[in-house]
Amino acid sequence: MKVITANVNGIRSAFRKGFFVWLAAQKADVVCLQETKAQMNDLLDESLRLPGYFSYFHDAEKKGYSGVAIYTRQEPDKVSFGLGFPCADTEGRYIQADFGKLSIASLYLPSGTSGDHRQAFKYDFMAQYYKQLEAIRSGTQAFIIGGDWNIAHKQIDLENWRSNQKTSGFLPEERAWLDEVFDTLGWVDAFRVLNQSPSQYTWWSMRSRTARANNVGWRIDYQIITPDLKDKIKSVAIYKEEFFSDHAPLIVDYDL
Repeated sequence: MKVITANVNGIRSAFRKGFFVWLAAQKADVVCLQETKAQMNDLLDESLRLPGYFSYFHDAEKKGYSGVAIYTRQEPDKVSFGLGFPCADTEGRYIQADFGKLSIASLYLPSGTSGDHRQAFKYDFMAQYYKQLEAIRSGTQAFIIGGDWNIAHKQIDLENWRSNQKTSGFLPEERAWLDEVFDTLGWVDAFRVLNQSPSQYTWWSMRSRTARANNVGWRIDYQIITPDLKDKIKSVAIYKEEFFSDHAPLIVDYDL
């Protein structure tokens, strides 16, 4: 089973850059998108629906902002929209598809880069979402949560870690939260199961013209999974041959 997650930084922009042509050729079973920046539930453009797939969207109330999506070859048993708390649901940051004993979610965790108020918003989201991650681990459902988590976990996960220790996305409190998710709750970073190499980034700042060319990036896009799926990971890849947004798609193949 191939699962792709990608922050498209505007689904219509990504479409114009050839994202859907590339995506159709991947023959993924499930695709998780973040930052669609569109009222997809009102949009009638079939070119953004991906032929052969069921498509589901959770839009932000604010037009042209945030939003997540799931495309899936198999019709889910159930689709859930939102997490049940305002800082997730009004901004369209979570959607989940259930397939029997397996659930796959698309998550767009807030960024705190625009100011202290948004960092506080991010911490509120993290605190409430942690409780849900804890509850999932107490059950038997297998989970793949693909998305833009907006946190680089370790020094290996961004190029300029020394100069970014006071930057949102690499703050000690954020990294400690991911430590808790992985070490205390037992969730697994699927990419790092098979790839421990440095310089494996999924996002490059658009403020620098040379960041991408010089691979001065961050790894903030993940597929975070329940431990029962760890042994099912067959391959992992970050696709960087074409650029559809400031993020690169993360591809994981599972033996499911």
